[in-house]
Amino acid sequence: MIHPIANASGILYRHAIKPILFLQSPDRVHAATVRLGASVSHVPGVNSLLKSILRFDRPETLSQSIDGVHFPNPVGLAAGLDKNAELLPLLPAVGFGFSTIGSVTYLPCEGNPKPWYFRLPKHKSLVVHNGLANDGAEKVLAHVSTIRPKSLLRHPVVLSVAKTNIREVCTDEAAIADYVGSLKLLRDNEAVSIIEINISCPNTFGGEPFTDAPRLDQLLRAVDGVGLHQPVWIKMPINLQWDEFNSLLDVIVTHSVQSVTIGNLNKSRESLATGDLADTIQGNLSGLPTQALSDRLIEQTYRTYGDRLTIIGVGGVFSAEDAYRKICLGAHLVELITGVVYEGPQLVGQINRDIDKYLRRDGFTNISEAVGSHAS
Repeated sequence: MIHPIANASGILYRHAIKPILFLQSPDRVHAATVRLGASVSHVPGVNSLLKSILRFDRPETLSQSIDGVHFPNPVGLAAGLDKNAELLPLLPAVGFGFSTIGSVTYLPCEGNPKPWYFRLPKHKSLVVHNGLANDGAEKVLAHVSTIRPKSLLRHPVVLSVAKTNIREVCTDEAAIADYVGSLKLLRDNEAVSIIEINISCPNTFGGEPFTDAPRLDQLLRAVDGVGLHQPVWIKMPINLQWDEFNSLLDVIVTHSVQSVTIGNLNKSRESLATGDLADTIQGNLSGLPTQALSDRLIEQTYRTYGDRLTIIGVGGVFSAEDAYRKICLGAHLVELITGVVYEGPQLVGQINRDIDKYLRRDGFTNISEAVGSHAS
């Protein structure tokens, strides 16, 4: 049964807090949320209280071990919210089974000119134009290493790595060296459970060079040479046709890569009506406009490479139905950000609670049995 305070907090968020927040600049709200979350996470007793209200655990049905990493539940935070690991101590208490930090880059990066975000409430979407703003891999990793031994021993930390968003890193050679610089810092660090290589951020100098199969092969050869001890995920684009997407998978399975995250922001605005979004507003779409694209690629990837790659499903998760659908199409894990923005932080625990119900309804004893069960 859902905790009565959690249920009330969801109603309060949607009908009182969100309308007030949505009157303010999304950039301002994002910055204030990170500052507040970082502050309260260090107040004695706050994390324990939040955990008792919001988190849902049912290890026998929801936990999995994937590539040697134990996940207490399948719902994780996607890259993009907690860029510098400021919220990391708070995230397990809210109910996340794992957290993706970043994306981080080898050099500190200021990102694109602001504003970085724009809301599209009618489409349950955010327009994102951040441009990989972060404190740099060395500083972020030092912060994660300080936090994790104290409070995150059973909470997998995924560090998403991208190329620094500056003109000097536009060539393939410079970009690969940039990735490798970050990965060498991570190689022997026990605080990071998994490394996600972001090849598909669309808001950067030089575009997405490694969404081309031969160039991706070149990048992954260099990644193999680093000798990482952690599992490696690849953050995939979602605007490619299947033959192009599959060409990337054909390369990925020849390297030391265990999983693919499907996927990144939607670069197309075709789903929007005229007047929904001015041409002067830069950025790409999160949330509902990514949902169908993500679902389709998850299913096709599972059918083709489900025996060789684990899939992490991202895009348009606003409910347990959305998360469970991705799981049944082939995702072992799911991630979200925009769903929490529109529905409230109690959403994470509610998704896990309802997935547990769906698994029992459908005769599954563990979530791993449901993975790919609806892939045609």
